[in-house]
Amino acid sequence: MNTQAMQQKTFTERVIDIIREIPPGKVATYGGIAERAGNPRAARQVARVLHSSSRKRGLPWHRVINKQGRIALKDQGYERQKALLEAEGIYLDLKGNVDLEEYLWNPIGGLI
Repeated sequence: MNTQAMQQKTFTERVIDIIREIPPGKVATYGGIAERAGNPRAARQVARVLHSSSRKRGLPWHRVINKQGRIALKDQGYERQKALLEAEGIYLDLKGNVDLEEYLWNPIGGLI
């Protein structure tokens, strides 16, 4: 997405666009998405967007994890996200960590 088009959209719209771009087999962090969307301090807003928009917009919510490389959800949500990531070939170690060096999505034009 070019800079001018990105500036014309709301933060929420930019976050949704970025989440849609995360390819299968890769992950992004809440903070990385917030930074790419123009507000590096808005990781919690990214979580809010995921919570409110994932189902109705068909977002690949399971590809978003925290900056430590962990799934932020608990209980059944954790198990569902883990299963979806593993189905895409993303390995979680015994402690539930994703190797960010291997699986972190780094699109051209910015870091996530």
